[in-house]
Amino acid sequence: MAKVQQITLVSLAICLSTLLGFAAAANPEEKFIVEGRVYCDTCRVEFETKISQPIKGASVKLECRNMTNEKIVSHSQDVVTDEAGGYKIEVKGDHEYEICEVSLVKSPRADCNEPTEVWRKARVVLTKADGVNGTYRFANNLGYMKKEALPECKKVLTEMGYYELQDETGEEVEVHSSAP
Repeated sequence: MAKVQQITLVSLAICLSTLLGFAAAANPEEKFIVEGRVYCDTCRVEFETKISQPIKGASVKLECRNMTNEKIVSHSQDVVTDEAGGYKIEVKGDHEYEICEVSLVKSPRADCNEPTEVWRKARVVLTKADGVNGTYRFANNLGYMKKEALPECKKVLTEMGYYELQDETGEEVEVHSSAP
């Protein structure tokens, strides 16, 4: 008899914990914090290099659209980046059936205000129903391109293996290092 009571008690505990898990997942008071960064692409290559610069004072926003009809369901106020180009956006509710993206709004730098084609938006998943626990979500860094590439970009891109130095006739140029 005690064994039957024990089994019943354990089964009841399992059912209750499952129900509580579903209730927590559907919690409209759920909150997420989306973090990311905005940078200036100083080489105009549409990715970050060691000479990319953070943009302080850039504006970003988050929008969530319905997956089916693409209508905007929710959006944030514009958020301004800090000294390191970082931002945090607090988002309420679970957005399991929505596509949420952080996008660039405005750069304060006149010399670096052309959004990169690839990194003008970053998609973020704002639900716990996908198996990712925790409050924080991290968006890919977003970038603006500088009006003109910095002179040191050739060296940086060559070091990365992206730039072969050639003269005006197309002949490869040997790079001399000052290191012994």
